[in-house]
Amino acid sequence: MIFFAFFSLKRLEFYAVSGKLVVESSKKWGKVGNSPMFMGEYRHSLDAKNRMIVPAKFREELGETFVVTKGLDGCLSVYTEAQWTEIAAQLAKLPATKREARQYIRHVMSKAQECTFDSQGRIQLPQVLIAEADIVKKCVVIGAADHVEIWAEEKWDAYDADADASFEAVAETLTEFLQ
Repeated sequence: MIFFAFFSLKRLEFYAVSGKLVVESSKKWGKVGNSPMFMGEYRHSLDAKNRMIVPAKFREELGETFVVTKGLDGCLSVYTEAQWTEIAAQLAKLPATKREARQYIRHVMSKAQECTFDSQGRIQLPQVLIAEADIVKKCVVIGAADHVEIWAEEKWDAYDADADASFEAVAETLTEFLQ
């Protein structure tokens, strides 16, 4: 069995092929599969027009046009156009005869908004998405490996504190998936 994983940290690329770890220097972040890799936590505020700055590192990888939609756990999820096309294709495979599938597809797709950056690297979040994520003014933009998430600051701080408290226990239960 050939195992392949790829990630980049501080201009070094690490990947494993058939159990061997390989390290190479890199000029840029890596990829998660065919998707860009997003990492880090950035705190911002919405202005009076519901615009927020997106970190430059994220802007480069997201491209000119991208999709923001309702995410899981109370956040907004941000995907590149290519990622969104793949997500839409996967959603189309769900059985239309299942009520839960129709409900999920409708909810995800109806909340999705195509966005672009203005000349100052900001996006304008639609009011419907701001309400979905309970963003009042302060928000946190995080890299979540293959996509970006936007959280209300209070929700993120509570979620992060909870996740931090159980980090080791969760890691132990998930290590079987990394082999």
